[in-house]
Amino acid sequence: MKIPLMILQMLCGLFLIVIIMLQSGKNSGLSGAIGGQSEFGSGFAAKSKTWDAKFARMTKWVAIAFVILTFILVLI
Repeated sequence: MKIPLMILQMLCGLFLIVIIMLQSGKNSGLSGAIGGQSEFGSGFAAKSKTWDAKFARMTKWVAIAFVILTFILVLI
């Protein structure tokens, strides 16, 4: 049981790395506000259909699965 979970966690980690590398950089955080590069009204209505939004959603779920697999492997 431990070997398949370890393989699944390794694949999940590799997939997480690929998803994070495919995402574009975001300048809307604190560093973007300090640099003055924040954009207001930049298409909030169509945000859920862009590739960046899909990658962000996949990143969240794969990261949650990775953490759960890590806890399960620690308990075994």
